[in-house]
Amino acid sequence: MAALERDVWALPGHLLRGLLPLLTIFHLERAEDAARRAGLSTQPIWRKLWDDVMKTRPPNSESITCWRKKFLETFFSNVLHGVLDVSSDWRLHDRHFSPLLHSSPHVSQLTLCNMLQGAVELTAEHNHKVLENLAASLRVLKFQHLLSCDQSIRRSLVLLLHRLIHHGSVSHVSMCSWPVPDTVLLVLILTMSAGFWRSGNALACHGSPCGLCREEDKAQSQESAQEGAERDCSAEREGSGAENQKRSPKEAHACMTSVLSGPRSPPLQNPACEETSSEVPCGHTSIQGGSSPRSSSEQLSCHPIPQKTRRRQKPAVGRKRRCLRRSRGHYADPEDLYDFVFTVAREDNSGLLDKIGTTEGENTENWTSSSPRPPCTGHVGCKKRGGPAGTLSLKSAHRFRSVSTLELFSIPLTGETCRTLSNLLSSWVSLENLVLSYNGLNANISCILSGLRALSRHPECRFRVLRVSDMFSHMPCMELVRCVLSALPQLHTLSVSFDLKNQLEGSRPEASLSCSEAEIPESCLEVLEIRFPREPLHTAFLLPVLKASKSLQQLSLDSATLPCPQELGLLLEVLKECTPNLRKLSFHDVNLADHQKEVLLLLQDPGLQEITFSFCRLFESSTAEFLLEIINTVKRNSSLKSLKLPGNRLGNHRLVALADIFSEDSSSSLCQLDVSSNCIKPDGLLEFTKKLEGHIQQRGGQLPFTHLRLFQNWLDQDAETAQEALRRLRAVCSVVNDAWDSSQAFADYISVM
Repeated sequence: MAALERDVWALPGHLLRGLLPLLTIFHLERAEDAARRAGLSTQPIWRKLWDDVMKTRPPNSESITCWRKKFLETFFSNVLHGVLDVSSDWRLHDRHFSPLLHSSPHVSQLTLCNMLQGAVELTAEHNHKVLENLAASLRVLKFQHLLSCDQSIRRSLVLLLHRLIHHGSVSHVSMCSWPVPDTVLLVLILTMSAGFWRSGNALACHGSPCGLCREEDKAQSQESAQEGAERDCSAEREGSGAENQKRSPKEAHACMTSVLSGPRSPPLQNPACEETSSEVPCGHTSIQGGSSPRSSSEQLSCHPIPQKTRRRQKPAVGRKRRCLRRSRGHYADPEDLYDFVFTVAREDNSGLLDKIGTTEGENTENWTSSSPRPPCTGHVGCKKRGGPAGTLSLKSAHRFRSVSTLELFSIPLTGETCRTLSNLLSSWVSLENLVLSYNGLNANISCILSGLRALSRHPECRFRVLRVSDMFSHMPCMELVRCVLSALPQLHTLSVSFDLKNQLEGSRPEASLSCSEAEIPESCLEVLEIRFPREPLHTAFLLPVLKASKSLQQLSLDSATLPCPQELGLLLEVLKECTPNLRKLSFHDVNLADHQKEVLLLLQDPGLQEITFSFCRLFESSTAEFLLEIINTVKRNSSLKSLKLPGNRLGNHRLVALADIFSEDSSSSLCQLDVSSNCIKPDGLLEFTKKLEGHIQQRGGQLPFTHLRLFQNWLDQDAETAQEALRRLRAVCSVVNDAWDSSQAFADYISVM
């Protein structure tokens, strides 16, 4: 078979081109290298496979650079969830082809949903190799529309998360659309994403403890034994005095060998115990690495062992590291999941530095024989507990590799869940991006900020991006922005978005979160996005934020109202004075119909490279002279690269006029123009194209213009004219448009007639 394939792949390019469309995906995948050597692209074949098999148009299809990866990744997901029958197309059916196994190396993003059937399938014995492939390729793991599930499914999820996050490459965890979340399941995913799991839980990997943990523990034990041997030899030499100084190198080597080859005490285990008698102290179990699995009664018993010095480990959150030692050779107690999850939820903020880590980056697990032994925090059935009955402190949890991005969309978070998340955040040093969207936080935002504030004091903190959006705002947007920047001066990106003001009039935040009078420290903020719930934009409140953000490069103001005609002018003065590095400025749904002077000042600003006026009603009450002034201003501005004008009712005649920005006498460097949602018809687009072609000819074929966006315009009213206009435009620049039903915009059409 292999010899036959080599002969086929050695065919001349013109023969191979005709053969490729006749191959199954198994052989098409194996033909990639041969096609590349022959100068052939398989992209059209994979695209046709998508159209024939998936029968849908993928979102953002214009941005897909590799249809092979897109097809195989989607194919994997559809087969996993049982929505695609491989026998439905001859190209999918091959006796040499295992759908999940052969497509898994191409999967970088995976979504699990409903009852987590996908997790059960991936952790099954026959899919062991599939899981190994995913551990290397998967970067983004999403959970969507989850439902409550039983204990066996949760155990499969634990194994999956342990392999893909703790021992894998997943760096991004996202959960969305969970109106009534299962607290156990939610906290379990959050906890394991943060790199925590309990010490008493021996994860079973197809009937045996996790092989990767076992190998890492073995290597760590050998390293510790060698260090101990070196210390013993050193102490013996020091204690022997002059006699030791006379010892030959050969004798010293014999001493080291005898120590290394001598009997070795079993490795020290982390706290996991049950007190069977009031007279028996709660100690630590010790199991030999090669011992057979113990019975449950042996597992839950406590046997004191001699204390042994344990080397202090460096914090290793966010990267692969040796797992801290755990009990080996036994299976996890069936109640471990409940026990651990409810413990994390009950831990409160008051002791988070003790329970998870200190602000200096120390982990409370890393103790030595010279330091006090950590208190017993209990196990299933243990009566000597550090907290409420049935709980377990995070002190007994191991710290594994953790993710760098966490997203929670449309998942209500209770006060208890927010406290849990706050505890986890306080030492989640690998976390770089946090997105909280429509979680009903209200006053609980203070709890989240408390955990992030503790995290920001950690010397290894990498947290840089925070995005918070919700239906109701618990406090004025600018006050929340001040609070966040006061707590997190190292942030690079902050996005705050609310739809409506709080339903309760006069509702104010807790005193601990009020930052109105506090001075904002100098911040590293580069991107600030604020969506106001129809609140007035007071420059006086924005001024302290801008003064503290000298590095600000991008500012977006959405859905704000201007309390007086002078407010926008004051804002422009503040921006010019306080933000010398500002390059991108965006206004969305802000009424600028009566602020023509300020609009022109912005368009002539030499520092701005991208300006957006989105749905700002620019031409609602304007004259033809205003449009001419805009065109002339942009023609003189050589620094402006992108102008976005969606939703401003340009219509055909204003679009045609905008083509003069690129006339022969223009010094503009404009590369991108966005005229989406502007009531543009096919004949107007064709006229704009012809005028643009004329300017190109006058300039000798040189034009900086490269991108035009045309979403949601009325191009379906005359398909033939629209196709001609688009064909000619694409010879000039890159055009992005969509198939939009303009009948939905009849009201807008009437308004511009």
